[in-house]
Amino acid sequence: MSDVEKATRDAVEAQANAEQVALIAAVLQAQQYARQQAPAPVPVAPAGGAGKWLAIGVGGSVFLLTVAVSAVAVAIAAVALTVCVLVLRGVWADVQKDRRR
Repeated sequence: MSDVEKATRDAVEAQANAEQVALIAAVLQAQQYARQQAPAPVPVAPAGGAGKWLAIGVGGSVFLLTVAVSAVAVAIAAVALTVCVLVLRGVWADVQKDRRR
């Protein structure tokens, strides 16, 4: 291989390396530019005033109504259980009296 061919090949490689270096530099500059551009702040929509509080009021009312109905159901169950126990106690007492006779 002659010196001219060798020099030509080296020149072509140097040109390719220079193009790669320029491309890498351009990519790095683009990345830096993209990082410097801060995104615009997203506007926050104001919270719904009356509708929000109306929904909270309705939800709270439903919750309290559910609790009240549950309390009434527990009270009815307690009264029914008490009546049942008293009736069974009376029946048991009658059975015991009949056994003693």
